[in-house]
Amino acid sequence: MTRRIRILQVGLGDWGRDWAWRVNPTVDEAEVVGYVDSDPPALALLAKRLPVSRERCFGSLVDGIQATQPDALLVTTTLAGHAPLVRAGLEAGLHVLVEKPFTDTLETAAELVSLAAAKGLVLMVSQNYRFFPASRIAAQLVREGNLGELHGIGIDFRRDYSSPPKPRFRLHSDPQPLLVDMSIHHFDLLRLVLGREPDRAFCATANAGKGGFDGPPSATASIFFGDILVSYRASWISARAKTPWAGEWTMEFENGHVYWTSRGDNGVLHDKVVVTPRRGRRRVVELPAMSRIDRAGTLGEFAAALLEAREPETSGRDNLATLAFTLAAVESSQRQAWMEMPQVKAGLGSIAIPGNGAPPGAQAKSAPHS
Repeated sequence: MTRRIRILQVGLGDWGRDWAWRVNPTVDEAEVVGYVDSDPPALALLAKRLPVSRERCFGSLVDGIQATQPDALLVTTTLAGHAPLVRAGLEAGLHVLVEKPFTDTLETAAELVSLAAAKGLVLMVSQNYRFFPASRIAAQLVREGNLGELHGIGIDFRRDYSSPPKPRFRLHSDPQPLLVDMSIHHFDLLRLVLGREPDRAFCATANAGKGGFDGPPSATASIFFGDILVSYRASWISARAKTPWAGEWTMEFENGHVYWTSRGDNGVLHDKVVVTPRRGRRRVVELPAMSRIDRAGTLGEFAAALLEAREPETSGRDNLATLAFTLAAVESSQRQAWMEMPQVKAGLGSIAIPGNGAPPGAQAKSAPHS
């Protein structure tokens, strides 16, 4: 019988509880041995959804670690809790899987990556949009190069989370509700699909104060990967037909183009890849079956990395580039200037995700997409 990884989950707000009842039970290699949240009502709400005994619920990380002796932490708090909890877990000798965004600064993220390496521990960031069949096939098509050189990419993301009529989520009070909460997924997918890092980017945001959003819910960006130009458009307040969460992608090649989309509201049902060569017939690509998708894919990858003693796909080290990409977009939108990625990846200490003051265990509602 395969050994199971003993996991202590920290953070039981709306999204953490969703992890607890929807995701964790689907990964047999992971055994959740306890739950930690400083807010007693959060633990009470968890107990209403899952058959969890009081002996497995804790108000502090120290108590949870002492009582359960876990192998790893699963950190599902708000952003304010990520860095201190990841650091505490690593210092305690535990492997860590943390929700995105990794941390609010590159400097802090790099420190945590170094700490994990020094202690020989696995540190992984959940970038769950990678774990869908359409995104995997899109990356494969780029690698194979059967359509020739890739010239450009267009990405459109549209949802309407205007409040009212939607309820007000934590998202609505975030300083950067789109770039930090949503676009980070698309930026990470660009890194996956292209298999390389961006060189420079220009981003503009708009519509702060509209749709119930304190920060800007709309953005456009131009991003260069070498001479490949990516045109990105995204909105939380669009009146047009909604896209799947991964957005709608068009990839222009020398000898044809590819349309793809992924992560609809119901698993893989909306995953689709269509290849149209310059000469030849349009074809819909048959997508591979994946044993686990979405957050179950990240948790499964984390458990597999521990059992196989290897670095996971979206390790903290690898995710530094996704965080740098996101921070560069934020900084560009604020400066209204092009950002050179080598400078950002070098760790400019002045670049940070603006905080909203929410405590680590905040119970503000999260939009159901992360």
